[in-house]
Amino acid sequence: MILDLNCDLGEGIGADAEVIPLITSANVSCGWHAGTPEDILNTLKLCRQHNVVVGAHPGHADREHFGRRELLIPSRDVLEQTFEQIQQLRVWGKLLGVEVRYVKPHGALYHQAHGDDQYAEAVICAAAMAGLPVVGMPGSRLQERAKGRVRFVAEGFADRRYLPDGRLVPRGQPGASIETPEEAVSQVLNLLTHGVIDTVCVHGDHPQAVEFARAVRTELVRQNVELKSFV
Repeated sequence: MILDLNCDLGEGIGADAEVIPLITSANVSCGWHAGTPEDILNTLKLCRQHNVVVGAHPGHADREHFGRRELLIPSRDVLEQTFEQIQQLRVWGKLLGVEVRYVKPHGALYHQAHGDDQYAEAVICAAAMAGLPVVGMPGSRLQERAKGRVRFVAEGFADRRYLPDGRLVPRGQPGASIETPEEAVSQVLNLLTHGVIDTVCVHGDHPQAVEFARAVRTELVRQNVELKSFV
């Protein structure tokens, strides 16, 4: 079995240098929801150093809420903003010889594209314009809109709990986040057994991101899972 291990990085949280050697793909902030140009460039350098594949992580321009507040934005604007962020990360990447190889929406944009056709369509159009695959949750509108247009990469989460319908428990609710590396490992193994996923995410802003990534990586290697990027 082959599995990708990804993390949301370049957001100025501070653990990038420790996390990057443990993962195979990095979802790098485009600077709209978090992270400074210096943060992003440093993350790209680390990805180049450790041969970690880079993807664009576009989100809403809402730094006050870390891009996790749902905003009502016309579909055309979502498309243009998403594409602009992808292109901005490509510019930074080009400075360092790092290629942007996929797109994974961030925060509220990710969840709005999960259940709303207009947001899903906008993200898929932006990815298609950029010629890049899209990462998202299986069973989402994003996956449906991607059919025949861009490659869709199904994602599971090591550090978030799920609702019975397959969506994530909203962050404002009790028990939304997994609290121990042991539970994170258990969840990843359950996802591999009962779900169809190509990549597993650890959020870079989780207070135990390094411990979670290390524990998940260690167990996957022990289970003879080959850790490799999906692109």
